[in-house]
Amino acid sequence: MSLKSETDAAAGALLAKRAQRERRRSGGSAAADPTAREVLRRADPVLRELIDAHPDFRPRAWLDALPPLDAFGTLIFQVVGQQLSVRATRSIIARLQERFGRRMPSPGELLEVDPTELRASGMSNRKAATLRALAERFLDGRLSDRSLARMTDDEIEVALTEVPAIGTWTAHGFLIVALDRPDVLLSGDLALRRAVQHAYGFADLPTEDQMVRLAERWRPYRSLAVSYLFASELEKGT
Repeated sequence: MSLKSETDAAAGALLAKRAQRERRRSGGSAAADPTAREVLRRADPVLRELIDAHPDFRPRAWLDALPPLDAFGTLIFQVVGQQLSVRATRSIIARLQERFGRRMPSPGELLEVDPTELRASGMSNRKAATLRALAERFLDGRLSDRSLARMTDDEIEVALTEVPAIGTWTAHGFLIVALDRPDVLLSGDLALRRAVQHAYGFADLPTEDQMVRLAERWRPYRSLAVSYLFASELEKGT
């Protein structure tokens, strides 16, 4: 590993640990931004009902149950979670962490193990290959915590979707989870589409195009709207 890669990895781990300490010190993740809440309330009557019903809503509360995640760790979580439930994803992540001393592996550590050990955690061959391709990019400097944090949303999407088997769902999830970007829409996410179908009374599951058109009214706070809708679906136990 180069000195630059070691420095970036150390900086990323430090930032992740600092973020979790801040969450714990404040009693958990922060409440939804009041300005964003009010914009969404005025823009969309369905969201108004969800917002008013959850005055203490914390959009990132679910992250409190996860270990500190740097950029690479977040991408492991996102790749493993492709087309899986959160429960299944956490089960695979837990088995992966057991292999690496109950923590997420660094890029170098992941590349040092035989791919069969990654598959033994429950992930597919394709996902194991994707994680190795990501690890190579973090080691050679094409990706890093610092460079990703400086990129625009569009630049991050381009950089990540260059990796085989990473699409917009994974890239957009990274923007929300790792960087807390405020205006991201997971238009292809099945759980979100179900939430929209139930909340807005669609007869059928909305298409991605319908999701994009609906979400125009949520700008520039689409990420928060997504969080409220995900939470509304979780409350149904579906």
